[in-house]
Parts: sequence; structure tokens; C-alpha cells
Amino acid sequence: MKVPLTVIDHLRRAEQVYGHRTAFIDEPDQPAESWGTQTYAEMARRARAQAAALDKLGIPQGARVAVVSQNSARLLTSFFGVSAYGRILAPINFRLSADEVAYIVDHCGAEVLIVDPELDDSLRKVSAKHRFVIGAESDELLYDYSSEPRPWTPDEDATATINYTSGTTARPKGVQLTHRNIWLNSATFGWHMGVNDRDVYLHTLPQFHCNGWGMVYAVTAMGGTHVVLRKVDGQEILRRVDKHGVTLLCGAPAVANAIIDASSQFGSRVPGKGTVRIVVAGAPPPSKTIERVETELGWQFHQIYGLTETSPVLTINSPRLETDHLTPAERSVVLSAAGVPTIGTETATNSEGEVLARSNTVMDGYWNQPDATDAAIMNGFFHTGDGGSINDGHVLIISDRKKDVIISGGENVSSIEVEDALFSHPEVTEVAVIGIPDDKWGELVLGLVVKAPDSKLSEEDLIAYCRTKIAAYKCPKKVEFRSELARTATGKLQKFKLRAPYWDGYTKQVN
Repeated sequence: MKVPLTVIDHLRRAEQVYGHRTAFIDEPDQPAESWGTQTYAEMARRARAQAAALDKLGIPQGARVAVVSQNSARLLTSFFGVSAYGRILAPINFRLSADEVAYIVDHCGAEVLIVDPELDDSLRKVSAKHRFVIGAESDELLYDYSSEPRPWTPDEDATATINYTSGTTARPKGVQLTHRNIWLNSATFGWHMGVNDRDVYLHTLPQFHCNGWGMVYAVTAMGGTHVVLRKVDGQEILRRVDKHGVTLLCGAPAVANAIIDASSQFGSRVPGKGTVRIVVAGAPPPSKTIERVETELGWQFHQIYGLTETSPVLTINSPRLETDHLTPAERSVVLSAAGVPTIGTETATNSEGEVLARSNTVMDGYWNQPDATDAAIMNGFFHTGDGGSINDGHVLIISDRKKDVIISGGENVSSIEVEDALFSHPEVTEVAVIGIPDDKWGELVLGLVVKAPDSKLSEEDLIAYCRTKIAAYKCPKKVEFRSELARTATGKLQKFKLRAPYWDGYTKQVN
């Protein structure tokens, strides 16, 4: 017997087994009316109502529904209300500019666009056949409790979500994740992290970011409680850990640092000591950060490595029996590696030192970009674009980034996209954008710029200009003006030479 693996399995089980339990505690401080605290029975009812409302609007199965929102119970429910009934959810990064959001909505062909009220003004010109602003008024149209949704024949190879990721070109690519990809990532990640029905999960990780890495599904399937956090703040994270008994959270190294910095306000009584597991990804965290998580927070540290294209979890590094005898400082060095393959995953490196991966969690392909898909998946392996090595036959170490992407605060930033924005300024004649090490952000976006003769352009002016072109988080944090930039005889930028002074003394070329 072969039963299709689809995302409805997660919510169906939660409703059947844990229907009376708290499913989510919605963010209380948001521009839309909060959904408050609801059970899994109610969450499942709302997911069915959303699917029925989309039926009523005439949105066919296979159509795309785009949502631009910060973390919310509505977005959490949409992972099931949209995908579980045959449509495709496109969760969009709420930090993107209007032009970037418009491109994604158009590229994926979304028939429905759902926008957070806080973003309504800035995204006023972005639209689709049906456009809604999240809130009590749109709830009347987006949730039909009087009807049952149209049946969908489960297909595990159907696309469940399209997640746009920054790449090496100026335009993002739409990663098609199938129901099978998502189901197996959820099961694998949940298994390795020991997700169970006693867990209380805090959504510090943006839900749009590769479907909250899959925890929106894994925690649901096990009947854990979702605590929705709209905006990351170290002190607020600790307050909610204390209030709700949080046991698990995920985030970039910058999130871990924010929590550590805020913990001093709690003295010796740090919430979650001895009970919280924190999973970090997005960039290799400094070993000092890992050590402080254990010594100052008393939390258990885990690291994963992966990409949106891999659903995303490929490797995991968790405290093991073999490290129990080590000091926190010694253990932090071990935990700073990307880790070992998750079950069902094979990792390797090619002759150029590029990390390759083979797994059931590797995407179906890039939406409407077959050439890009063929370039990424070759000879049965996904080419990550990251450089690294495999120690002891199984431990992956990420040492460099082959593709031209900067990871700052856990978010991918295409250096080419930033260069295009800077170069569009009439007083800029040459530009190179590189990532340099930074304690807070992991990597900091630096613009190296050659100005036109007699230009009075300042660093502040250029950064402000860049903010009018692309999302603020992508813009350079610093700009340095140069008389020339290192190039080859054919005129190609030699970024390795430009990066070298900033990375001197670092054993890895990522931070």
C-alpha cells in the first residue's frame, strides 16, 4: 500500500488526537485583530473554512495564493488552508520592497494576494485578481464556515509551496517544494530534534522563511503549541519563554545574540534554563556564541545546514554522548561545524570543493526556470554553491561561499542585486558589493564604490538612495569609496582580492 504524503496529514492528526489542546497563541500586539488562543479543532475548522472560501472565489486547485505577512496565526493556518486542499501557497518575505513583491506575485502568477495591514500602504500598487488586507473585514471573505471545501485528490508530487530565495542573479527564484519534500523534511527535522506533544514552539523564525524551516508542520503533527511572535526582540523572547513555557525555537545567529544580550536583565533567573532547545542556521555562528548559549542561557544548542531548495534541512549538529565530557568551550568548537547528514541525506564535495547533496527534500525545481533547475540539479545531486569539506567521512564543514550571496542576519542577499541598485545612482561609476565578518549579523553588506569625478556623494546619501531601490535589509550597512577596484585583464571584478583584507585571520570565508 502506498498512501500519498501530503501536508493535510499533520493537521488531520493534530485534530484527531489533540483536538482539545491549544494549537496556537496568536501575537496579541498586531494591527489586525488577534485570533488569540485556539485549539487544534478550531485551527482545523479555520483551515477548512479558508479552503471553502477560496472555492467560493473560484480559485482553482493548483492556483497560487501569495501572502505577505509577518508571523501570525492566519499565516500559520494558511499553510494548511491553502496547500492541504490542492492550491499552492507562496509566502513572501515581508521585508521586500514593493517592486520585489510585485515581481514575485507576477512571476508565480498568484490569483490571490493577502497583505499584512502594516504593509498595505507600501504595497498599495501591488495587486492580483483578488487582493485582501488581513483583518476582521477580510476574514468574512477568506473563511467560509458554512461550506465544506472541494475534495482534492492527494498528490505527494504536487507543488505545495513556492518559496522565493535570493540567488546569484538580480531576480529571486521560486523554489517549488512538493508535499513529499515538505512531509519528509518535517518528519526528518522533527525526529532529529525530538519534537513531541509536550513542546511549546516559539515562532522567532519568520514563517515565510522556508515554511518556518518546516516547524509549522512538525510541531502541528505532534500536537505541540505554537506561540506566535511578530517581531524579534531579545527581551520579549525571554518574556514569552517564561510566560508560556517555551521549549523550542529556531533562528539565525543574530537572534541567539539578541537573546544572550537581553538575558543580563534577568540576572541568575534566565527563563528556560535546562529546558529550551535552540536551533540556529542561516550562517555558521561563532563558537563563542555557542558557548554563551550553554553557559549564560543554560539552553541546549543545535545547528542545522541547508537551503530553501532543500526544504531545507540537510545536516544537523547536536550535542552527542561523545561530547558530554567536554567543557562548554570545547563543545562549542565541535558544534560550530555544519554537522552530519540527516537521515535520508547524502552529502559530498566535488573536485572544486563545492558541497553537493542528495535527498528526498531537494526541491522539484525552480518555478518556470528550467535552465536554472538543470544548472542546480546535475547527475543526481543538488549543487549548493557553498564550498566546504567533509571531515571524518561524515562531518560537513562550510568554509566558503561559491555563489555570490551574502548571508546577513540569516537572510540571503544577492550582491549582484545590491550592485545594480548602487550602480543606478548617476554619480556611481563602479561598484562591488561583498560580505565582511560582523559579530552581530554574521556578515555585513559592504559597498565598495568609485564615484564620478567631482561627485560630493556621501556614504549616508548613497545608502539612503539604495533604500529607495531594494529592501532595507539588503542595503549596505557601510560604503567605502575607492579610486579603483581590482579587476582581471578582461575587466572582471576580482572579489577575492577585495574580500581578502576583511577576512584576514579567519580560517573560514563565511561568518
